Order: sequence, then C-alpha cells, then structure tokens
Amino acid sequence: MFFGSLGLLLAVTLPLILFPEMGRVWVMAAQGFVTQNFGVLYQTMGLASLGFMFYIVFSDIGQIKLGDVDAEPEFSLFSWGAMLFAAGIGGAVVFWGMVEWMYYLQNPPFHLEPFSEEATAWAATYGMFHWGPIAWSIYLVPALPMAYFLHVRKHKVLRISEAIRPVLGEKLARSWLGNVIDILFIFGMLGGGATSLGILVPLIDEGLGGLFGFTPNALSQVGVLVGTTALFAVSAWRGLKGGIEILSDINMWIGLAVLLFVLTMGPTVFILDTGLNSLGLMLSNLVQMATWTEPFGNLNGFEDSGFPQNWTIFYWAWWLVFAPTVGLFIARISKGRRIKTMVAGSIFFGSLGCALFFVILGNYGLYLQLSGALDVIQIMNDQSANAAFYAVLGELPLSWLVTLAVVVLLSIFTATTFDSIAYILSSAAEKNVNQEPARWHRLFWAFTLSLLPMSLLFLGGLQTLQTASIVSGVPLLVIALLLMISMVRAAKYDLRFQPDYNDPEINIEEFPENDPWTKEGTWELPDDNGEASASSDGLSSNDVKPNTP
Repeated sequence: MFFGSLGLLLAVTLPLILFPEMGRVWVMAAQGFVTQNFGVLYQTMGLASLGFMFYIVFSDIGQIKLGDVDAEPEFSLFSWGAMLFAAGIGGAVVFWGMVEWMYYLQNPPFHLEPFSEEATAWAATYGMFHWGPIAWSIYLVPALPMAYFLHVRKHKVLRISEAIRPVLGEKLARSWLGNVIDILFIFGMLGGGATSLGILVPLIDEGLGGLFGFTPNALSQVGVLVGTTALFAVSAWRGLKGGIEILSDINMWIGLAVLLFVLTMGPTVFILDTGLNSLGLMLSNLVQMATWTEPFGNLNGFEDSGFPQNWTIFYWAWWLVFAPTVGLFIARISKGRRIKTMVAGSIFFGSLGCALFFVILGNYGLYLQLSGALDVIQIMNDQSANAAFYAVLGELPLSWLVTLAVVVLLSIFTATTFDSIAYILSSAAEKNVNQEPARWHRLFWAFTLSLLPMSLLFLGGLQTLQTASIVSGVPLLVIALLLMISMVRAAKYDLRFQPDYNDPEINIEEFPENDPWTKEGTWELPDDNGEASASSDGLSSNDVKPNTP
C-alpha cells in the first residue's frame, strides 16, 4: 500500500513535470472525454447517493450503533461537526462561497440571459446546490461501510477494500484487486489534496501581500506553503484530540465570527432575503438541477452552454475523488453514534456550513455588484478571482482586521483538511488502527502533500493534476455502487442474527394521570384574584402548577 501509492504518485507527476505541455493536452482531452461520455453516470451517482442516505436514515440500518452498547461518542457534537466540516470542505468554501456566483451570472444555467433577474436568482442558488446535500451524500458512501466494519464488526484496518468484502468476497478483497482499489483511492486523496493546496496557497499569499504591503511572488508562495505545512505537521504530530479537534474548534469560531460580522455590517436584509429565496429555489428544483444534462446541445441549432459538464458533473466527480478521504475520516471520528446520526448529522452540518458561506459572503458580493458599489465581476475578469475576493472584503468596515481573520481562517482550514488527509493516508497504509498511526508516518504524508504542490507550483501542473485525479474517478463510480451494496448486505445479514432485535416501533399504551389534554387533567382559568382552581379531579393547586399565568 505504502510503496504502491508512492510509486503511482511519482509515475503520474514525473511526466507532468518533465513534459508539462504535452501532459496538459492529453489530460485535458481525457477530461473532455470523461465529462461528455460519462457525465450522465456521475449525475446518476449523485442522485443515487442522496436517495441511499434517505433509505439508510429511515431503515433499521440507521438504528445500529457504531461501537459497543456502552460506547460513548469520542467527541462532543460541536467538535464532531466542526471536524467533519473542516476535513470535508476546508478553505475552498470560503473562496468559492464568495466568487462562484460571478461565473454563474455571466454564464447562467438553462440558457438564461446573462445578468438577467432570473439568472441572478440562479447564480445565488447554484453554489448551495453544488456544495449541499448531494455532495455530502457522496462523501458518506464510503463512510458508511467503513464505519460499520471498523466500529461494529471490529475490523482493524481502515481501507476501502475492507468495506467491499461482502461483494468481492474475502479472497478478492485481499488480493491484488483490493490493493489496486486502495491505491486508486489514495491517489485521489493525494491528487485532490495537492491541488487544493495549490489553489489556497496563492489566495493566502495575496491576502498577506495586501495586509503587509508586498507583491506576491513565487518565493512568498513557497513561504506560505512552508508555514501551512508546519501548522498541519504539528497538528498531525499531536493526533486527533490534541491537534485536529482543537484546530477545528478554533476555526469554527473564527468562521462564525467572520460570517456574523459580514451579516451585521453588510446589507443584512438583502442577504437574508436572497438566502431564503435561494433555499426555496434549490429545494423546489433540486431534482431538475441534479438531472439537467443539456441533451439537445449542438443539435438542430440549439445552443450548447456546457454548464452541466463544466460545473455539476465536475463537482460530482470532484466530491467522488475526495470521498475516500472525508468518508474514512468521518468513519474514524463517529464511534459511539448511531448510523442515522452520523448520516443526518454529516449532511446537516456540512450543508448548513457551506450554505452559510454562500448566503452571507456570496450575497454580500452580489449586493455590491447589483447596487453599483463595486464592479466585482470586472475585477475578476481583468485581474483574477483572488483579487475580486479581497476587493469584496475591502468594502467592509475594519477591512484590515476582517482580511487578517480570513487569512487566518484559510490557513487553519487548510491545515485541518490536510492534517485529516495525512491521518487517513497513514491509517490506510498501516496494518491496523487499534491506535493512532505512527507519528513519523503521519508526518511523512504531511510533508509529501506539501512537496508535491511545491514542485508543481512553478510548472503550471496543478490544473493538470487536478484533472488527472478527476479522470481517475471513473473507476470509483463502480466502487461507489459496490460500497452501497456492501453496506446493505452486511448490515441486513447481521440484523438477522440479533436475538433481542425488534423492529423500532413504539406503541403508546399508558398515559399520565394528569395530562393537560384530558378533562380530568385541565385547569380552570384564574379567577378575579389571580388564583387558579382545580378541576373536577379534586387535586389542590399545590399538586400541579397551573399552565396559565
């Protein structure tokens, strides 16, 4: 596992470093082929993942506890939610929450007129959709069987191949096929993680340049990369409770403080009105948004916008590539909770956290654009999305302090995300997970995650690696189906052998003597002296306090 993952990583990245232009052409061609020919499979997978989570929550499987009868959750509900959100999204949601609507407004879905009122409504909505319940359902596809085999069946190996044993069988799961599946997942983690670092490092660097008055350059980007690497290396060294949990809690409070400041100092009513409108638009059109394939593009003169391929299919592929990382991490931290709590909590905390950033940061930027206070889209088109991001923050009161808080937020988000990836990589490559992975092992993957984008930072290969990892997600479509089948097969099989198991049905047969919804249990209204008298059951006013003042 260890050497196979490292070998695959070098085999992919070295040609990109040596022949970047040729590699970029081939990989972009592969991405176009995948999105055009397999796009419908990605969209079907997204809907199937959401439907599967509904089934799990409302079935008997959802009642199963992850761990022994007396097992208590390792982390508080707040820390658990903060950790899974930080691991699953990281600093990307801060950036895209602010700027994603700019792309949609210029090139809206459903062939709408750019910059029209309807296009504006959809621009404020689509980000919440792409980062909402379907994204977190995709994350949970590997999380469910991994959590089940880890905490219920006590398999001491944190690998995807372990979770599909009920489908592949013992022999195949532990053969070369199982190793290939695990290595593909690890490659997705490394490719996705390195690319995200490459996106966030220039964003943090530009923020620091604006704060301290220097022009961002390659050297300063390396400095930022070294700084964030040091932060999550220390966290990786300290482990789950001493590192990731503490950083996630700090980050959650900083994030909430920034959002609250923008909401109160910005156009509060506009932000809330637009956010509620977007929520209703998304919920009432979720199926249409998830299934829009633009099938008539380029036929009979119809316009082909490429929106589903460029955004929805891209995002579903991207979440699928990250699913092993986030899913295995969610499985690892969910011991002591019921399966339905893990599923519903992940979708709730994840979707709500993402929605807050899109509603507050995104709608604040949208207000500046629509009111004419700041032409954010022009800044993005003329300079960069990073410049537009900080230009929006610059319109706030105490903008220097807000920018500093956002830079710290991005740095810690980055550290917690890659700390989680390093933790899962080291766990997957070790023989058992009775204890935390060895410290040297966690540090090795932490530095590997930073050295890869550092080398590609000067070669323009980050987009190529990102695209390569998405193309590698094609076989994961099949593995995702196997994971869902495996979860149901294993849980249903085990439920049959529980001697004390009963269907979770409650029959209400006994009632309290003095309940407030029967004649004997009600109280008369107070008299003129303000004292309540008992009803015909003969109880005194000392027995039960009256419900009326």
